[in-house]
Amino acid sequence: MTTTHTGRAPQLTKHEARQRLEHERNSRLAQLRAIEESAPHADKNLEAAQTAAIQRVLEEIDAASQRLTAGTYGTCNSCQTIIPVERLEILPYVRFCVGCQQGAS
Repeated sequence: MTTTHTGRAPQLTKHEARQRLEHERNSRLAQLRAIEESAPHADKNLEAAQTAAIQRVLEEIDAASQRLTAGTYGTCNSCQTIIPVERLEILPYVRFCVGCQQGAS
């Protein structure tokens, strides 16, 4: 995590954000491989639901990578405030601050 002495909230550097996004992508791809390998023994409905959920997260990761390139990564898509670095460390692909995420649920 990068800290600043300007009074601004700490933010992830682009490099840190890319690393976290890449780690998330690799984790999800490993999950997809595990689902595919267990296919003969798995419940097909459960397998389809898990695969769909993982695909949605991969799409969120891709969108976060695009925001990083565009310079809008770490800014809430709804209220335009800075998303706390702690939230980005846990969910590096998140699009909303906690308040806006709760309002959207």
